Amino acid sequence: MPSYDAAYGRLMELFLLLNEDMEQGQAKHGLTTSRAHLVWELYHRGAVTQRVLSEALKVSSRNITGLVDGLAETGFVTREPHPTDRRATLVTLTETGKTVTATMYADQQDFAKTLFGDLTEEELAGFVGGLGKIIARLREVVAARAAE
Repeated sequence: MPSYDAAYGRLMELFLLLNEDMEQGQAKHGLTTSRAHLVWELYHRGAVTQRVLSEALKVSSRNITGLVDGLAETGFVTREPHPTDRRATLVTLTETGKTVTATMYADQQDFAKTLFGDLTEEELAGFVGGLGKIIARLREVVAARAAE
């Protein structure tokens, strides 16, 4: 039976490999991890305020301003007037931003098929279920540590 250390070691290896792959894919599109996270949020949420993005990415307003500035300079997003709040602006994906994010999403789907395509339905269900329990426990641990 594998030890807890071995299981944790495999998770760390998985994390590092996935992170390396994601960084390579993002760099291919001229994005950093933080910028990719922001455009991913916009892709799924639609146009939102910088405050919403700040909360979603769990970073300061100042960090969001820098990220949005960089993405605007490179043609991924625009700032548009909010339709009902004169004081607010909406961050919106440009056509370039939408195209790149859609491509990243399609690449992710293809990669998932590559990773899991050889597993039986039972193996995949076991993996998803077991990982779900680990993620739930990790969320509890992180929340408890944050409360300390």
